Amino acid sequence: MNAAVVPEASRPSSELASGTAVPTKGQILAWATWDWGSAAFNAVMTTFVFTVYLTSNAFGGQDTASAALGTALAVGGLAIALLAPVTGQRSDAGGRRKLWLGVNTAATALLTALCFFVFPQPGFLLLGVCLIALANVFFEFAGVNYNAMLAQVSTPKNIGKVSGFGWGMGYLGGIVALLLVLQLFVQPSFEWFGASTQDSLNIRLVAIFSALWFFIFALPVMLAVPELSVKKEGPSLGFIASYGLLIRRVRAMYRTSPHTIYFLLSSAIFRDGLAAVFTFGGVIAAGTFGFQLKQVIFFAIFGNIVAAVGAMIGGFMDDKVGPKTVIVGSLIGLLTAGTAILVLGNGHYVFFGSDWPGSNTFWVFGLLLCLFVGPAQSSSRAYLARLAPAGESGELFGLYATTGRAVSFLAPLLFTLCITIAAPLVAEGQAQRWGILGIMVVLLAGLLVILPVKPPAAVEIAVVPER
Repeated sequence: MNAAVVPEASRPSSELASGTAVPTKGQILAWATWDWGSAAFNAVMTTFVFTVYLTSNAFGGQDTASAALGTALAVGGLAIALLAPVTGQRSDAGGRRKLWLGVNTAATALLTALCFFVFPQPGFLLLGVCLIALANVFFEFAGVNYNAMLAQVSTPKNIGKVSGFGWGMGYLGGIVALLLVLQLFVQPSFEWFGASTQDSLNIRLVAIFSALWFFIFALPVMLAVPELSVKKEGPSLGFIASYGLLIRRVRAMYRTSPHTIYFLLSSAIFRDGLAAVFTFGGVIAAGTFGFQLKQVIFFAIFGNIVAAVGAMIGGFMDDKVGPKTVIVGSLIGLLTAGTAILVLGNGHYVFFGSDWPGSNTFWVFGLLLCLFVGPAQSSSRAYLARLAPAGESGELFGLYATTGRAVSFLAPLLFTLCITIAAPLVAEGQAQRWGILGIMVVLLAGLLVILPVKPPAAVEIAVVPER
């Protein structure tokens, strides 16, 4: 059945606008606490601690282990891209959004805890990379349902602030979790059995810590936020048939709400650039600006604090001027700060009679990058939540995850390509700085693609029947 544009008077409202009860502050806090807890998986397991352990020489050499981890994550990413929209759609249709958030969160926590059994021997490499990759799949599935719940804990007047608060809690939770891991396990400040480095016990216990941290802080949203209310009509679709419905809805969306598709594509591009800012930030700080490990950790802590503040400020601005304006402003800020780092580099300058070392350049403009990353991420989520038809947020955020995965190679590829091109043209040790140009190209492309996209209020809501 072909979908047509539904007249304004009869068109169903978005899920955000159709909410019947005003969310309480307790429900908002409970929802955001999941973001706080999830930081243990993001920051500790997949970024700074466990994957670093998993790619060490103990597992057969850094190159071999890194290649194995990359392959496992690539396979997991493909699974996410193929399954996320349908899993989101089915949780919407069955009125089981919170249930599947809980199931996927519990699965992520369990797989994370099982990483305790990855001993520092080459024979455990396959187990380690498979656990991390599978945990990442369930984590993304949980994220689809979590993002979709944004419409259940906000109103049209405060959705920007709520989304920004959630992102901010995630950044701050990552800082607290990392500090605890450093003090208890990595560089323990007192003697206890968890500080033992025999068979890397201290690092393996980090997996138990991360699993408990995530699971415990995920409980409030399960207790405080009600399940999605859906009136089921007729028999449920089979899993394969769900893909048919997905295809029909995407086609209907393209015909009646093309700007929803345009936003999904543009956000996929600039979100890849946003991810690269954090992925390669520490690498550039150490390689280009000579930061020692301790300095990199300090910068990471301050960077997350600034990003949290930026996300919360951006949330307030989102409700005032709209998400598109916040996203465009953030991307311009990112391009300005990134260009300054690229141009100034690690050189010494004199400003107003004072010496300005290269480390100051990275501290100032690197933190500015962090400041603008948070609002762009937060408003991107809020933009999509404003568009989702009633009861279809999960499917739409599944597409959000899929499009993001589809272009996730862009920033890493251009980062590497720019360094490769610059290497024979610049002095020894100066090529890495030009990798920043690759990230800036991705952010600029995202900015140019989103400029013609209409703000949420001007976008039609696409509706297509199940059969």
